[in-house]
Amino acid sequence: MDNLDKDLIAQLRRNSREPLSNLAVALGVSRATVRARLEKLKTSGVITGFSLRLREDDLKHPVRGITLIKISGHRTNKIVAQLQKITAIQSVHSTNGKWDLIVELAAENLESFDTALGEIRKIDGISESETNLLLATQKR
Repeated sequence: MDNLDKDLIAQLRRNSREPLSNLAVALGVSRATVRARLEKLKTSGVITGFSLRLREDDLKHPVRGITLIKISGHRTNKIVAQLQKITAIQSVHSTNGKWDLIVELAAENLESFDTALGEIRKIDGISESETNLLLATQKR
C-alpha cells in the first residue's frame, strides 16, 4: 500500500459515499486511477466494506458503555461465544494489559443496560470487570 492508497482510505473514512470524481480531484489523479485503486483495496481485503454513521441522538440505543473484562484461565473463546449471544453487546475486542476483553454495549435505557451487565456477570470464567458509561463522543 503506497501513499495514494493511504490518502484514498483517509478520504473514504471522512465520507465513504464520496463520488469517484470528487475523490479524484482531492487526490490529484484520474477517476480511472481512483476506481482501480479502490477495486485493488477491496479485492486484497484491505477494505472489507463500507458502513453508516448516525448522529448519536438518532440511535435506537442511546445508553452506551464499555465493560473491561479480566478472564481467569484459558476460557477466552468460550466467554467470547457467550458474550456474542447478549443482544446489547455491539462488539468484543481482545486487548493486552490488565484487561483481556473490551466489550461495547448499547441499550434503549438504563434498565436494559443493567440487565445486560447482569448477563455478563453470570458468565463463568470472568474474574473481574469494570463498566463505564459513554457520555459524549468528541471525535469519530
